[in-house]
Amino acid sequence: MAEAADDLSTPLGQKTVRQKRRFRLPFTGIQALAVLLGLFLVVFIGFAVFNDNPLGGEPNARIAIRPATPAGEKVAAAPSGASESATKSAARPAAPGDQKTVTIIDGSSGAHHDVLISGDATDKADTDAAPVMMTGIDQRLLEKSRYGMIPVVADGLKPFTAYAAEADRAKAAKMPVVAIVVGGLGVGAAKTTDAIMKLPAAVTLAFTPYGSDKLAERARAQRHEVLLQIPMEPFDYPDNDPGPQTLLTTLGAEQNLDRLYWHLSRFQGYAGIANFMGARFVVTDAVMQPIIREASKRGLGYLDDGSAPRSVAASLAAGQAMPFAKADFSIDAVPTAVEIDRALAKLESLAKERGTAVGIASALPISIERIGVWIKTLESHGIMLVPLTTAMLKSKSG
Repeated sequence: MAEAADDLSTPLGQKTVRQKRRFRLPFTGIQALAVLLGLFLVVFIGFAVFNDNPLGGEPNARIAIRPATPAGEKVAAAPSGASESATKSAARPAAPGDQKTVTIIDGSSGAHHDVLISGDATDKADTDAAPVMMTGIDQRLLEKSRYGMIPVVADGLKPFTAYAAEADRAKAAKMPVVAIVVGGLGVGAAKTTDAIMKLPAAVTLAFTPYGSDKLAERARAQRHEVLLQIPMEPFDYPDNDPGPQTLLTTLGAEQNLDRLYWHLSRFQGYAGIANFMGARFVVTDAVMQPIIREASKRGLGYLDDGSAPRSVAASLAAGQAMPFAKADFSIDAVPTAVEIDRALAKLESLAKERGTAVGIASALPISIERIGVWIKTLESHGIMLVPLTTAMLKSKSG
């Protein structure tokens, strides 16, 4: 009726313009809308935070990672006069946490040499994959550990015997002999390859556990006898750090043995072990005894590098009837041609005096060169170059 009244009172030809009513949400409706918006934001933020992609929203790029250069192959040429470490740095830039600087002490000289080793997450030893099995390994002489395969005696056969380099031991028993051990290998492919290829097979090569197992395999393929160097605590540790899983005087026997197993699993085919640094460790009877006993039980020999005059290794090895040798001195304590030649002459005199002498050296180019030249003169001087295991056996029988 109201509408009819309006129509009657409206002038002819005009329509009533009604004012439209505005739709208004009650206050509770506004709150509901705000809650829905808030829930949407929470869900969005939660997705961003908890999504599996840690780089979500970040700019990223994909790069191709090339395989490492095989041992023996050349990398891009370095400027003339560049050091080996500079060449390696130019070949592959070091990423944070990818490499670690280790200071090596050469024998009894105390000379320091800094080298870079690959990190390879070695601090997380229990999650590392075991190295690939090397060729020419007697499977009977391996035992599984939580880190990989480690040496063991089987059917009376010891790794010391199985992996000793060939030598004319009957001849060695009748004349003065010299054994040369070149250590610190594996951390530099170039110098390790030089030692493998340029030195005669009778030279024994000692590898740190941080290098490539392929280099140790190559050494054995060239008929070199191989030792494994075990990082041990020096007096100035940790300022002088041998590397991950170092055996320490502050650890119990069980912990040090566990670390020993990690080192033993890095590669196979070695006849014995040697200390890598370790001037504090090797003079401490309580920590050395379990290591020597375990190595002997596993059929290995032991080389003391001679850097610690008060080392207890000799007496402990004798107590285990373990093949043992101690380096008489470092050949390249002073790494010049004149001093290396003088040291080699001294080693020769010692062999003639005692019947056996053992020298240890690093793989410096000058060392490899002078040792190679000197070895060619030995036969004419009535001295025989022999692998370390032959010198060990001769000393034991003597």
